[in-house]
Amino acid sequence: MGTTPSYACATQAGLTRLGSNVMRTSRVLLGLCARRATLVSLLPWRRVLQRLPGLQGSPQKPVSIPGSQLCSWNARRELDQKVGNFVGSVVSPVLANLALDGLERRLQEQFPTPHGETVDRRKVHMVRYADDFIITGTSQELLEGEVKPFVEHFMKERGLELSQEKTVVTCVDNGFDVLGHHVRKYHGTYLAKPSRKNVHAFLEKVRRIVKGNKQATVENLIGLLNPIIRGWATSHRHDASKETFGSVDATIFKVFWQWARRRHPTKNKSWVKDTYFRTQGDRRWVFSGKDVDAQGNPRPVWLFSASKMPIKRHTKIKAGANPYDPAWEVYFEQRLGVKMETHLAGKRKLLQLWKEQGGICPVCNQPITEIERWHSHHIIWRTKGGKDSVDHLVLLHPNGHRQVHHRGLTVVKPCPARGKREA
Repeated sequence: MGTTPSYACATQAGLTRLGSNVMRTSRVLLGLCARRATLVSLLPWRRVLQRLPGLQGSPQKPVSIPGSQLCSWNARRELDQKVGNFVGSVVSPVLANLALDGLERRLQEQFPTPHGETVDRRKVHMVRYADDFIITGTSQELLEGEVKPFVEHFMKERGLELSQEKTVVTCVDNGFDVLGHHVRKYHGTYLAKPSRKNVHAFLEKVRRIVKGNKQATVENLIGLLNPIIRGWATSHRHDASKETFGSVDATIFKVFWQWARRRHPTKNKSWVKDTYFRTQGDRRWVFSGKDVDAQGNPRPVWLFSASKMPIKRHTKIKAGANPYDPAWEVYFEQRLGVKMETHLAGKRKLLQLWKEQGGICPVCNQPITEIERWHSHHIIWRTKGGKDSVDHLVLLHPNGHRQVHHRGLTVVKPCPARGKREA
């Protein structure tokens, strides 16, 4: 779009059941979202939804459903006076997907690609994740004057309304928050960082846990916080988060310093430092303690540092890829191989497969080395019900993998060496 500023319509909306004060709030970036929806209008789906495993544990709450609020086509329907409260369960995004399905296609039809232009030059783009979505356009006038009324009409057909007070149209140079990330254009480059609200909520959670465990041992406190810190850092490892990670670590250090000083008000700072903070490799002042392993031997435990989380850019999946189409089987197996190399659990699975095969490719009977690389092949294709477990995977050379799919060859999992686990 050249130097023309781009705009994004962002909104936060909630799905509210008729006759109930319970609201399911969800951030919706890019545009428009529903403020009012009702399970009554989706009653034909209710029996299907009730069969979902995640719905069985959903709480039940009596809900008053005044007849005057029902749609005309539902006026004579006999209604139960107890409606399942689906807030927070798996059904919330399911209902949103049912309601919002088709919006992207309708936008493409309403705002088609200009004649002779590529898809990237289309005026309006939409990105949706469950009930969170963003709509971008070339100008604020386009979003406010054409796109927003169009989406409002789309919502109205489904008994939904946009929350006007939570709908925001902004220039991407100013940025906007979506799903805990802040997306903004910096000098022509789009970057995503953890949003301030997300960072603040995370740090408040850490403070709450530390304050609630004033008398806990160091080992137990580290055990409580390490999964939380690691999980938050993992969710933002695809962003430009290095600076934010350093700031978060500094704040957490202050929290633990205050925690340690409070436990020993009569001790000086040097004693507190030597007791609770040690050096781990190139890291100094690391909050640590001592624990025992399964054999009863003492071992040190360290507080996880968000700064140690490596930044890895996310590889976007191809738009036309379909995991249920055999033509895309090789593509998804290659993505699985990349995932196995970058995740700890995947590395363990990779090592187990390599040992089971004796480091040999079953197609060419040649060693699998780091130089020649490898691909993960499903013995039973995923499109035919195969799984990602070790029993259903085998490592092949890239060339052998292509031959297997091109010629329709069948690969048999090599027999494990004596003393190893049966496949």
